[in-house]
Amino acid sequence: MTMTMTIKTFDQIINDRGSKYAVSGCPITTKADAQAAVKLLKKDKRFARASHNTWGAILTQGGPIKNDDGEAGAGMVIIWMLEREGLKDHMIIVTRWFGGTQLGGDRFRRVQDSVRYYLDHANLEEAK
Repeated sequence: MTMTMTIKTFDQIINDRGSKYAVSGCPITTKADAQAAVKLLKKDKRFARASHNTWGAILTQGGPIKNDDGEAGAGMVIIWMLEREGLKDHMIIVTRWFGGTQLGGDRFRRVQDSVRYYLDHANLEEAK
């Protein structure tokens, strides 16, 4: 892991029936980098208290890695979007603070919306 890991975060991008979403990401090359990035994000107590910090990445050396963090299937949604984008060695973390109302299948749309927001706003051209 590089000691200069910088996580780009877009906070409070979606509010759906009380659930609030943020999306973050950074370049990584190993699963250990991914775990370190989540740990770094959770140093912010607000992110540590989130209901879910779901993430996914596609490593050049190692293929897809993900963690649903209790939001079953959400990590795979992130992987699919990264595959479509052709983005490798970059992880995206979708954070959700549960608002009290079950979103059902809409939760996957919110994950997609969050990842799309990140891809559109994170200026990743240099990462490809």
